[in-house]
Amino acid sequence: MTNIAAMMQKAQQMKERMGAMQAEVMQMDIPGEAGGGLVKVATNGKGEVRMIDIQKDLLNPDDKEMIEDLITAAINDSRNRAEQIITEKTQKIMSDLGLPTDGSLPM
Repeated sequence: MTNIAAMMQKAQQMKERMGAMQAEVMQMDIPGEAGGGLVKVATNGKGEVRMIDIQKDLLNPDDKEMIEDLITAAINDSRNRAEQIITEKTQKIMSDLGLPTDGSLPM
């Protein structure tokens, strides 16, 4: 098999595996938290919020801004974890296919 044909085959394999990985991550509930667990969230791989849990003790109308900040921080934590999961899974796919995991392609 020529180098071009091998590269095309690997590109097709990578496309298929990346699609499967993206579908898998979309189904995941990726946790995030803030305030030592006072606020917990879960998002999917696209960053869509799927769950918010706020500890009852935190629900004080005088603490509105703090609660909003904790919710924002928990969502950002979950999204950062999602990005890390996607990066790790992408690097594994690339490694399994014998491709560089740093995104550079041999020329």
